[in-house]
Amino acid sequence: MNDKCFIFIGGLHRSGTSLLHEILRSHPAISGFTNTGVPKDEGQHLQSVFQPASAFGGPGRFGFNDASYMTETHPLAVPENSGRLFQEWQRYWDITQEYLLEKSPPNLIRTRFLQQLFPNSKFIIILRHPIAVAYATKKRVQRSIPDLIAHALHCYERFRADMAYLNSVYVMRYEELVFAPQENIERLLSWIGLPPLVIKNEVLPNINQKYLALWRTDRLNGNLNGIPENFEKSANVFGYSLKSPDNLLPIEWLGANDQQR
Repeated sequence: MNDKCFIFIGGLHRSGTSLLHEILRSHPAISGFTNTGVPKDEGQHLQSVFQPASAFGGPGRFGFNDASYMTETHPLAVPENSGRLFQEWQRYWDITQEYLLEKSPPNLIRTRFLQQLFPNSKFIIILRHPIAVAYATKKRVQRSIPDLIAHALHCYERFRADMAYLNSVYVMRYEELVFAPQENIERLLSWIGLPPLVIKNEVLPNINQKYLALWRTDRLNGNLNGIPENFEKSANVFGYSLKSPDNLLPIEWLGANDQQR
């Protein structure tokens, strides 16, 4: 374990975590889960140490359950669980590789917990417009759009507060990734310390547009009652706007956030 670099991908369901995982695990120096038989090859389903997001309500809901939020003070953040997790996950990794990749959406609010178990870890967090996340998630859950946006912002805010405790984290936005995938992946791999990768995955740049169109239609038809005013301010922190959803706002903490401790 001490010779490995653990890379954890986190983000909301339907925010691009699977795309990012598929691209990175194709790098010859990285081993990521594949053909595991569990949903999206997510590590949360391949271990017995902690409960998956489904135990806390699943997509669009898990972050509202305080029991799903985990830090270094969590009762499960003990050394024996480091070995147990590694033992369970290594069945699906090529452990001859130095870089071991795991992806699960709830990692977004469990970074500090995972860092406690795996101190030599790196975190990649991918953000996506809360409107797009909400409409994409609503296909699978019975939740209102305002509730799903509130959940997205709540989880993002928890992660943002946790950033100060993380040694090595890279934050990217889905919108920028799909607009210029090669450039953004090269920048990410350089941060990890790896050479470039030619992306062979299909990356569709305009998926958000259909969700933003649904948002505009619902607003026009008065179907979105209950959107709090503070949603706009909260979304702006992450470079998004509900009033002008096509515009990305600059945020200074995108990219690498490494701390010397």
